[in-house]
Amino acid sequence: MSVVSRSDNGNIAVLSINNPPVNALSHAVREGLQNHMRDLAADDTIEAIVVACEGSTFIAGADIREFGSPPKAPHLGEVVDQIEAMEKPVVAAIHGTALGGGLEVALSCHYRVALSSAKIGLPEVKLGILPGAGGTQRLPRIAGVDNALNAIVSGQHFPAKVAAKWGAIDDVVEDGLVEAAISYAESKIADGPRRTGDIEIDDSKYDADYFVGFRKSIARQTRGYFAPERCIQCVEAAVSMPLAEGLKRERELFMECMSNPQARALQHMFFAERQVSRIPDIDKSTPRREIKKVGIIGAGTMGGGIAMNFVNVGIPVTILEVQQDALDRGLGVVRGNYERSAKKGKLTPEQVEDRMGLFSGTLSYDDLSDCDLIIEAVFEKMEIKKEVFAKLDAVAKDGAILASNTSYLNIDEMADSISRPGDVIGLHFFSPANVMRLLEIVRGAKTAPDVLATCVDLAKAIRKVGVVAGVCPGFIGNRMLAPYGREASLNVIEGCAPEEVDTAIFNFGMPMGPMTMSDMAGLDIGYMNRQSMGRENYETKAYDWTDRVVESGRKGLKVGAGVYDYDEGSRTPKPSADVMAIIEEESAKLGIERSSKSAEEIVERSFFAMINEGAKILGEGMAYRASDIDVVYANGYGFPPYRGGPMHYADSLGLDYVYKRICEFREESPRWWEPAPLLEKLAGEGKSFADFDKENAA
Repeated sequence: MSVVSRSDNGNIAVLSINNPPVNALSHAVREGLQNHMRDLAADDTIEAIVVACEGSTFIAGADIREFGSPPKAPHLGEVVDQIEAMEKPVVAAIHGTALGGGLEVALSCHYRVALSSAKIGLPEVKLGILPGAGGTQRLPRIAGVDNALNAIVSGQHFPAKVAAKWGAIDDVVEDGLVEAAISYAESKIADGPRRTGDIEIDDSKYDADYFVGFRKSIARQTRGYFAPERCIQCVEAAVSMPLAEGLKRERELFMECMSNPQARALQHMFFAERQVSRIPDIDKSTPRREIKKVGIIGAGTMGGGIAMNFVNVGIPVTILEVQQDALDRGLGVVRGNYERSAKKGKLTPEQVEDRMGLFSGTLSYDDLSDCDLIIEAVFEKMEIKKEVFAKLDAVAKDGAILASNTSYLNIDEMADSISRPGDVIGLHFFSPANVMRLLEIVRGAKTAPDVLATCVDLAKAIRKVGVVAGVCPGFIGNRMLAPYGREASLNVIEGCAPEEVDTAIFNFGMPMGPMTMSDMAGLDIGYMNRQSMGRENYETKAYDWTDRVVESGRKGLKVGAGVYDYDEGSRTPKPSADVMAIIEEESAKLGIERSSKSAEEIVERSFFAMINEGAKILGEGMAYRASDIDVVYANGYGFPPYRGGPMHYADSLGLDYVYKRICEFREESPRWWEPAPLLEKLAGEGKSFADFDKENAA
């Protein structure tokens, strides 16, 4: 059966696209639209045309199966130009989503009718490219420059009712979409086509200053990204050029984006996020456990944030605390979070009350006996975690999943301390837990397959990116963070000022440098961890200077002094003469002749240490794929997505180069720079981490 079929309703032809699951713009769809439009142009019995889609959505974008393949005619640009040139009115009937090329098809139609539940968007910028089939030229003409700029540069989806206010949708209906579109098409026969490309933009307020102001307004969000600037240049062309010239400019800028490494990196991230739920020995046939109610132990910042994720999707939560005032305080913080969202217009007051109504508080473990999933978020000490699990073992119902939010501790040790180790799993949320997308799902040696499968599905249900990790200190993210932090601190003691290190890392694309991050987290946290580790277990040269900083009373931003100074009420770091004196004294004590380092060396030492640890994790089977590691770092640690995560970044440099540099660093510090066996193997074979993923695909 053809993916594009025709049925006639009197003098109105309806073209129905049926290309499950999302009616993507495959070659067959493009060819079908082209052929039918050609036939309809010559059919004198037809006076108007409706383009509709079967299934759950309008055209939701390009066919990802064609990514990386040479484009095959007819190209989308040719198809949309053909649709717009039709002499008979063409009406798009939109339901579900009209995204990317799907919206470009709709914009090339002369009119648009949509269900009120539909959404539109041009998300190409998130893949490092821009709309390449007229989207940047037609949307500003029909929706206005301000709205189009925001939509194209953000890549966001917008409800049909919003798009109607812009003028991008002509009629919004509650049901009977195709019938409504046919009726609308009949009403436009006398008017004839209204071609989006023919609409002229009033350019009186869209001068150079307007675009300068827009660039400034988005500078923070788009820092380091290549495609947003090209999107802006396309809209500038829409304002200043006729359609044909604007389309030519769009094509030039589209090709610039396509040839930029960021497009490959962002598309790698797109596919990587879709791979994380593919787990060896877990499939659709694996049983799942039903999660109707969740228990959270601990009403602090972490526990409250974790709880919000479940309540947000309608799952009731019981929060346990040991003291009533702590419970009241925690629930008060949760309410405050929701009320702030309401003030921003993201929730109604009624929704705030509905969500708070799904919370119940308790001081008794017995009240957790009907929970299907219980997550502890208590202090990060093994003896405390074991006490909690012992109490849960006594009260939790059979089949309840028992989870730890630990960021570092051994899940297997917790599991083995109770009578039902198969029910135990790690669910490591990232702070703030109600905001951060990443969830590390830590699979213990005895974690039951149905427990793992349930938690992988649950991550999606609460809108998290769930990445499965094995049991090792720090799992994936924090384990790789340790060598990164070590090298950053060594760069300081060996000759760099803290701000030099932070500037190099910030310019690489991280949201902040490691010294600023340590100040924000609290320098005393790392200090206490090191006190319990023993000096033989860490690089003392890297951290003795930071320990002295803490011992001088400088614990970070929370006390207004850490590695940096902070003015009262300010979060802006300022270099500290006192800290610099400590650093220089410690360097002298160690006999180090201080010398500054280039930004390139700072970046390589910091990130190559991280990559090497990632290769060890991968080689040990603590992560299933290199791309899973990339997802962890892009979603939980601020690694710039436009570099594709640390493992993709290593691939982009060439593993032979990364391995060579690590061997050079080993000459100076053999203990900490032993190359990962997997990295050595792949580099020697001329392969990449991407090759490893393909060869070990689940």
